[in-house]
Amino acid sequence: MDAHTTNAKAKLSSTDPLSEGATDALGYSTLEEFLKFIERRAFHMARISTNNVDDAHDIVQDTMYKLVEKYADKAPADWKPLFYTILRSKTTDYYRRNAIRDKVFPWRKPNSNESDDYLEPLINLSTSAGTDDPDSMLVRSERLQRLTSAIKQLPLRQQQAFMFRAWEGLSTLQTATAMGCTEGSVKTHYSRAMKRLRALLGDYYEG
Repeated sequence: MDAHTTNAKAKLSSTDPLSEGATDALGYSTLEEFLKFIERRAFHMARISTNNVDDAHDIVQDTMYKLVEKYADKAPADWKPLFYTILRSKTTDYYRRNAIRDKVFPWRKPNSNESDDYLEPLINLSTSAGTDDPDSMLVRSERLQRLTSAIKQLPLRQQQAFMFRAWEGLSTLQTATAMGCTEGSVKTHYSRAMKRLRALLGDYYEG
């Protein structure tokens, strides 16, 4: 185990737990619990942004390490917006590296590692999930796949605004912090994303 991992684990284990009431409100009481809480959702967001499973995993892992390294002593309520600020920065770096790579090696085709396997555990993240009925699960799965496909068609900033606001429930201010822009810009990106998604999803948007 390298020193970086050892230090990260030490910071995780030393995080003070929250009171019971605060824990219920946030869904986690320690940094370790927060990372378990956020990992799957963050991976889904990174997967949509990069269209590459391996790169999405790398971005999420790097984001987790950076959060532990820099912000373990912050208040638990601050972890989510801080995490997504780092995730957005890592995703932007990914795009910049790829842009340079594509200029230097224009003949290379991106490897998307396309697979729908990662979608299956995310069915449980649907707000309508509340039954084990196979038909209901199939409907939720289809809706999630259609939504994922539609989100991929949005520009990156609209993707981020939509997922931070609608998927993660961040406030406009928290989203602005995570995206590194003004609240007005967040509202603009989010409004355009919603308009585009309505057009792409049609009846599925209403469902």
